[in-house]
Amino acid sequence: MLWARWLVLLLCWGTTRGEQQPGGRDGEPKEIRANSHRQRSPPPVEPLDFGFVPSGVYDTHAYYEPGPIGILFHVVHAFLYVIQPNPFPKDLIVKVIQQNMGGIKIEEWRKPENVILLLQGIYYEAGFIVCATVGIVLLVLMPIVGMCFCVCRCCENCGGEMHQRQRKNADCQRGFYTASLIAISIFITAGVLFAYAANHNVSAQIKSTRRFINTNMRDLKTFANNTPAQIEYLTAQYTTAKNKVLSDLDNIGPLLGGRIHSQLEKEVVPSLDAALRMAGAMRETKEALESVSSSLEVLQDGTGRLQASLAGERASLSNTLSDPACTNGAVSHTCNTIRATLSQLGVSADFSGLPDVSRPLATVNTVLKTDLSNIVQKGYSSFNDTPRLVKEQTKNIVSALPRVKGMLDKIGAEIIGFSKMFPVEASLANFTIFLNQGQKNIESYYPQIDQMDFYRWVGCVGVLCMVVLILAFNLLGLLCGTCGYDKQATPTTRGCLSNTGGNLLMAGVGFSFIFAWVLMAMVTTLFVVGGNVEKLVCEPLANRQLFKIIDTPYMVHPAKKNFLPGMLFQNPNIDLTLGSMYRECYENNGLYHALQLETMFNVNSFLNRTVYNKDLAKVFESVQVNLQGITLLEQAGRDSLISFANSGVGEIEYEAYLAEVNKGVTLVDLLSFSNDLEAQADQLPRGALENALKGHASSIRQIHKEQVVPLEQAMSTLSQSIRLLQRTANDLPVKVTNVLSAIDAAEYLITHNASHVVKQETHGYVQSLVGYFRQYTEWVKNSLTAEVAQCKPISNIVDSMEIVACSFIVDSVNTFWFGLGGCCILLIPSIIFSIKLAKYYRRMDTEDVFDDGQENWN
Repeated sequence: MLWARWLVLLLCWGTTRGEQQPGGRDGEPKEIRANSHRQRSPPPVEPLDFGFVPSGVYDTHAYYEPGPIGILFHVVHAFLYVIQPNPFPKDLIVKVIQQNMGGIKIEEWRKPENVILLLQGIYYEAGFIVCATVGIVLLVLMPIVGMCFCVCRCCENCGGEMHQRQRKNADCQRGFYTASLIAISIFITAGVLFAYAANHNVSAQIKSTRRFINTNMRDLKTFANNTPAQIEYLTAQYTTAKNKVLSDLDNIGPLLGGRIHSQLEKEVVPSLDAALRMAGAMRETKEALESVSSSLEVLQDGTGRLQASLAGERASLSNTLSDPACTNGAVSHTCNTIRATLSQLGVSADFSGLPDVSRPLATVNTVLKTDLSNIVQKGYSSFNDTPRLVKEQTKNIVSALPRVKGMLDKIGAEIIGFSKMFPVEASLANFTIFLNQGQKNIESYYPQIDQMDFYRWVGCVGVLCMVVLILAFNLLGLLCGTCGYDKQATPTTRGCLSNTGGNLLMAGVGFSFIFAWVLMAMVTTLFVVGGNVEKLVCEPLANRQLFKIIDTPYMVHPAKKNFLPGMLFQNPNIDLTLGSMYRECYENNGLYHALQLETMFNVNSFLNRTVYNKDLAKVFESVQVNLQGITLLEQAGRDSLISFANSGVGEIEYEAYLAEVNKGVTLVDLLSFSNDLEAQADQLPRGALENALKGHASSIRQIHKEQVVPLEQAMSTLSQSIRLLQRTANDLPVKVTNVLSAIDAAEYLITHNASHVVKQETHGYVQSLVGYFRQYTEWVKNSLTAEVAQCKPISNIVDSMEIVACSFIVDSVNTFWFGLGGCCILLIPSIIFSIKLAKYYRRMDTEDVFDDGQENWN
C-alpha cells in the first residue's frame, strides 16, 4: 500500500481552502463604518471553466444472475432459514473474538461470562446441531444396522426365510409397495439431478471467475494509468486561474475604474439627472412664458373687439324689439322675454387688467443663453471618464505585471513541485507491473485449477453414481419383478425374471447399507461447513453486516481503535471504516474521499504560502487614484440655475390669471342664446318681426364662430401654460437649491471620499482575483472527492469475491448437499419397501399347502 500512501499524499494538496486574508473592516474610519449600510456588496466573481477531469471506463459489472438454478438456490436458502432463523449474531461474534484475542485457556471457559457466550453460541447453532446430530446418528447406525440385518437374514430371520405365507391382501400390499418405491425412486432421482446441477454449475462458473479476474485486473490498470493523468490535469488547470488573473490585471482600468464608477454613480448620476431635468424645465418655462405672452395679447385684443360686436348686436336687437308689432297682446310677452335677456350679451372675462410676463420671459431668455444641457453632458462625460483616469493613474500596476506574472509562475512551479515530490507515477508504474505479473501468475494456475475442478467434478459424479447404482437396482428390480410376475404362479414356481427382480431389489438394499453411511458423512460435513458459511459469511457480507464486525472499535487490537486506518496509515484514531470506504467506492467516488485523507493532511499553510499569496495584495497597496479632476457642473451652469430660480417666474399672479381663465368668454353661451332667440321667433306670426329676429340669431352665431371660438382656444392655451408655469414655479428656489446641493454632495464624495472608495474597490478587486484561485482550489477539492482516482475497482473486487465465493461456490455446495442429503434420507424408506417388495418377486423354497391340495395365491 506504499503507492496508495504516496498517491493520497499528493492528492491532498487541494483539499482545504486557504484562510481568509485579514479584511480591512476593523481598520475602516468611523465615518465610513457608519455609512456601511449604503455600501453595495461586491459583484460575484466570474465563474471559470476548468473543463472535465479525464476519466476511465471500468469494465467490471459485479452482478450475477444464476438463471434457472437460482430456484434451487432459493429453496436451499429457505431450508437454511428454517434450520437457522436467528438474526446474525454480531454482538456474540464480537465478544467471542475479543475474548480470544489474547488466547483463552480451557479452564477459563468455566467463567460465567464465557459460559454465557457458549450457551448463546449453542442457541444460535441449535438447528445445525440438531441436524448434524441426526446425520451423525444415521452415519453410525447405518453400517451397524446393515450388519445386524445381514446377520439376521443369514439366520433366516428378518425376512430371510425363503417362505411366503398366504394373505388375502397380497396384491394390494404388493401394489402399495411398488407405488411407494417408485415414488421414492422419483424423489431420489430429483435429488440426484439437483446435486448434479449444482456440481456442474461450479465447473461452468469457473470461466465466469476468469472473466471477473480479467475485468478487475483491467480496471485496476485503468485506475493506475489514469490517476497520474488526472493529477497532471489538476495541476495544469492552475494556468486557467492564472491567465484570468493576468487578464484582469492587464485590464485594470476598465475593471477597477468600472468598479469605482459603479460605486460613485449612485450619488453622481441622480444629481446630474436632476440638473438635466432642470435644464429641460428651463426650456419648458420659456415656451410657456412665450405662450402666455402671445395668448394674453390675443385675448386682450379679441375681447375688445368682441365687446364692441356684442354691444352693437344688443343695440340692434333692442331697436327691433321696439317695433310696434311687439305691442300686440299675443306677441308682447315674447318680445318682453327677449328684451329681458339682452343684458346677457356681454363679455365675461376681462384680460386687460392682467400683468404681462415680459420681465420673467426676458430673464429666462437670458438664462437660456447658457446651454445648461451641454454643461451637464460635460459632467456626464467627465464622470464616465473614470476608467480612463484609473488606467492613467495605475500604470504602476500594469508595469508590475511581469513581477506579478513571476509570482504566479512561482506559485504554479510550487504546485507542480509538490505534485512531483512523491514518485506517484513510478509507484503506479510499478503497481501496473505488479498487476501484470500477478495476472500472469494467476493465469498460470488456470490449468491446475481446471484439473482440480475436473477431479472434483469426477469425485462428485462418483458419489452420485453410488446413488444412481442403488436407483438402477431399484428400477431394474421393479421392471423385472413387475414384468415377470405371474399371478397364477405359486411362490415356489415363480419365473426367473420375477426372481431376478427380487434379487435386484435386495442388491439395492445391500448397496444402500454399504453407501449410505459414506454419503451421510459427506452430507453432514458439507451441511455443517456450507450452511454456517452461508449464514455467518455470505448473508452478512451481502447485507454488509460483516463490515460492522470488522469496523468494531478495538476489534483487531485492544490498543487500536479502527482497523483500516491503523493498517494503512498507522493511525487507528482516524474515523475511517471498511464499510464507509466500501460505500464511497461503490458510488465511484475518489479514493481521496473514500479514505478520508482530509483528516490526515493539513495543507492550509501550503495554500496560504502559494495560492493565497499575500505578495499579490502588496502590489495594490500603492494604488493611488485621484479623481479631483472630475467636474460635474461648471460655474456657468450653477449661475444659470441660480438665475433661473430668481427669474421672477414665481412672482407671476397665477391666481388672477386662473380666475379670468376659469370664466367664460361671454356671459352666456351665444349658440344657446341664438337657438333660443330663433325658437322664440318661430312662435311669432309670420312677418317682418320674425324675419328680423332670425336675422339677429344668425348674426350672433356668426359672432360666436368668428370671435368667441378663437378666444376660447387662446384661453385654453393660456390655462395650460399658466398651470405649467405654476407647477414649475412651485418651490423653484428650493428645487434649484436641492439640485445644487446634490451636485455639491456628489463632488464632495468624489473629492474627499474617493480615497476610501478607491481603497474599498481595490480591495474588492483583489478579492475577485483571489476568488479565481478560490474557485480553483474548490474545483480541485470537488474533483478529488468525486472524479480523481475513482475507486470503483475496489468495491468491484469485494463484490466479485462475494459472487465467486458465495454465489458460485457456497450456493452450489449447499445445493449439492441438499440434493444428496435428500437422497440419503430417502434411502431409508427405499430399503424398507425394497425388502417388502422383494418377497413378492423372489422364488421361495417352501409355500403354504392346503388340505384339498389346492393353493390359491390370487
